[in-house]
Amino acid sequence: MPHASSLWRGLAPLLLASTSPTRRALLDAAGLTVETRAPGVDERAVEAEAAGLPPAQLAERLAAAKAAAVAARAPDRVVIGADQVLDLDGAVFHKPADRAGAAAHLARLQGRTHALHSAVALAVGGAVVDRFVATARLAMRPLGEAGIAAYLDAAGPAVTGSVGAYQLEGIGIHLFDRIEGDHSTILGLPLLPLLARLRGRGLLAF
Repeated sequence: MPHASSLWRGLAPLLLASTSPTRRALLDAAGLTVETRAPGVDERAVEAEAAGLPPAQLAERLAAAKAAAVAARAPDRVVIGADQVLDLDGAVFHKPADRAGAAAHLARLQGRTHALHSAVALAVGGAVVDRFVATARLAMRPLGEAGIAAYLDAAGPAVTGSVGAYQLEGIGIHLFDRIEGDHSTILGLPLLPLLARLRGRGLLAF
């Protein structure tokens, strides 16, 4: 039976191939019935196999790998995989390992505009049937060593939990003077194109 308490019309909850609390919260807030499952994908191995791909296409490849991994174990479920790649003029950033790594990333990003490519892959019947990417562009203001240190002091250990060493929904908002793109894209799950695709498959109430 469809879940009458939400807008979701699937026979089972939407399966998110991610344990990201931010992505889960976005789907919950949109009124969908969601379950999460860790994809167990070696992202660095996928990235190595995709060497030479533009960053946006790398994000799509990673999202598809996650969706496919979970869909193979749950072929009767509608599955979405998601990934986000930070792109500074073609250079891909990963999560910093420690405070020093976060400071190094911020030193490169300050005073420049970088892109966040957020990709989603949709799997139905055990196979990926659609994937797309949405891009946001963020202009980080010049910070200097003192500004970077002050930010790192304020943000604390959370800086190692996000690509780029910031969370825009928190202290990280202070780093920027201009942002172009949908908020959900910046958070790693572009909702507007995703919801359009789910509606197209009759999976939403309206």
